[in-house]
This record gives sequence, C-alpha cells and structure tokens, in this order.
Amino acid sequence: MLETSLSQLEQLVGDLVQKNQELTERNAQLGSELALAKDENESLQLSLMEQEEKHGATAARIQALVERAGGGTVNA
Repeated sequence: MLETSLSQLEQLVGDLVQKNQELTERNAQLGSELALAKDENESLQLSLMEQEEKHGATAARIQALVERAGGGTVNA
C-alpha cells in the first residue's frame, strides 16, 4: 500500500513538473507577444501624433486661405 501511494505521489509530482514547464514556456511566449504589442502600440501612437500634427498644419493653412479669400470682400 505504501509503495502504491509513493508511486502515485511520484506520478503526481512528475505531472506537476511537466505542467509547470508548459506554463513557464507559455508565460515566456506571452511575455514576448506583450513586448511586441507594446512596440506596435508605441509606433501607432507616434504615427497618430504625426498625423495629427500634419492635419493641424493643413487646417491652419486652409484657415489662412479662407481668411485671405474673405479679406477681399466686404462683410455686410
């Protein structure tokens, strides 16, 4: 009986060690995926800031043209 219990315990410990290894590997994989996602997020944020800057400059140019075009007319 003791031999059976010891054998079962060894099997359980072996299963737990294997599961721990699988989880450790999965955790490392998720860590790598997270790092890539963070890099992509940072790139997208920088791209968005650049686009906002360009749109702001374009809006300012359009506003200046509208003001120039409206400056020659008499407002009633």
